Amino acid sequence: MKPSFFITGTDTGVGKTAAACILARSFRAAGYRVGVMKPVETGCADKDGKLIPQDALRLKEASGSTAALETINPYRFTLPLSPHTASEHFGATIEFDNIKSCFDELIKESDVMLVEGAGGLLVPVSEGRTMADLAIYLGMPLIVVSANRLGTINHTLLTVHCALSKGLKVAGVILNNTTPKDGDISREYNRADIERLSPVPVLFEIPFLKKEVAPFQLEEGHLSFLIRAS
Repeated sequence: MKPSFFITGTDTGVGKTAAACILARSFRAAGYRVGVMKPVETGCADKDGKLIPQDALRLKEASGSTAALETINPYRFTLPLSPHTASEHFGATIEFDNIKSCFDELIKESDVMLVEGAGGLLVPVSEGRTMADLAIYLGMPLIVVSANRLGTINHTLLTVHCALSKGLKVAGVILNNTTPKDGDISREYNRADIERLSPVPVLFEIPFLKKEVAPFQLEEGHLSFLIRAS
């Protein structure tokens, strides 16, 4: 398979989309054709009867993808709930086969594929199936995004070990500073502790960014490492 990564988080709101956009922009700037996908997005705004998947739109813009938004984001719901619960409210079923069909269409036209999950690794997607199951179904290694704050060591290690126990390959961790410095002294030590305790590397750290992530771009060495790790 072409280089591809399933981007998950230790929690919701840790910056998965920001990290995915950084990866997409960086690969694109290096000359790669980047495919992106947000299989399921919940909490979408309803504008004139049309659901707006903000995360999927950001991914599409960052990657420069010309694919249809319906292929990039085949499932979207208004309620800010787990994909399974949100879909049940509307009598819908999230089909892994449909997601795989969209994925296969996107990867044909791409050199690198990035898929962003919803919430964390064990979030339910459909009856008895989680985001971890989706990553396994698509055959993709994980990138784990964690927020640099007190508690992240435990959250990160739990996610990494859970993934490995399920047979998933984990390319590494992205540590994201989601807020400005606020007196949380753990932020000065979390990266070193995770690097020391985790069986997978910390790929890079995202500084706190007040606006969109465009100014932050990965160095070629980071991209080369990821290609080898895929």
